[in-house]
Amino acid sequence: MNIKLLKELCALQATSGDEAGMKNFILDYVKTHSGSWKVEPTILEGDHFQDNLILIFGSPTLAFYSHMDSVGFTVRYQNQLVPIGSPEPESGDMLVGEDSMGPIECALRVEKKGNVFHEFGRTIKPGTPLTYKPDFRQNGDTITSSYLDNRVGIFSLLELAVTLENGALVFSTYEEHGGGSAGYLGKYLHENHGISQSLIVDVTWATDGVHLGHGPVVSLRDAYIPRRQFVRNITDLLDNHSLIYQKEVEGSGGSDGSELQKSALPIDWCFLGVASNHPHSSHEEASLLDISRLISLLEIISGAL
Repeated sequence: MNIKLLKELCALQATSGDEAGMKNFILDYVKTHSGSWKVEPTILEGDHFQDNLILIFGSPTLAFYSHMDSVGFTVRYQNQLVPIGSPEPESGDMLVGEDSMGPIECALRVEKKGNVFHEFGRTIKPGTPLTYKPDFRQNGDTITSSYLDNRVGIFSLLELAVTLENGALVFSTYEEHGGGSAGYLGKYLHENHGISQSLIVDVTWATDGVHLGHGPVVSLRDAYIPRRQFVRNITDLLDNHSLIYQKEVEGSGGSDGSELQKSALPIDWCFLGVASNHPHSSHEEASLLDISRLISLLEIISGAL
């Protein structure tokens, strides 16, 4: 695995609504490396897709979704910060960003009532997005970094792209703060390529039933419930290949799959990903072995559906 690429992805700023930099990074990466891939994809992007990006390989019947955005903070007034998505801030977390006056690096402070403030030597322009300062670390098989959610998903799709023959890779926006883009991207793929099967490649949380190092996660449900027959097709395929994975059952949380389910289209979806500790914090943790197994799992599914 190209750990250097994963580290680069984790260091990029791309809060919900500000994904253009991440999209351009992925676009440059594809243009630089796709000549050596098994199939060179057709690139779909532009104003009519906003900051989303789709790669079409061969004759796709299956789409893989990974969201590009992350949680973070928007600067308000009097040094106050407003959350983007649902970050889990801790006093002392370091934040970075940039406004018209220059680069920013400052500490975060959480007050007793839960209000969050920045501590910087000057006023920061209101509306400036701030993200956790990159601090990517590897300790054996475990990696620790901000924004493994969902840079792990993006990384997995870019690794899958090397061998993918038929499929659509979808890099979506706004997932952490209300969603929305997966619905119209799914509509485009359904109407223009006849794609009605989708896999959501994302990061979930470790729980009493899902653990780091125990393999990728197939979610049977979260706040939304995918069609059971489609999920069973996925798990039967994995079982037939004797692949290691975990099954997740939750009553809350969601993903781009929820946007596809709410659309007025017959699109099946299933969530696949890896478990993480300390989600939406400055120090998320995940297992490299789980990520490697996730990529292998995606390769097998892409050749069978």
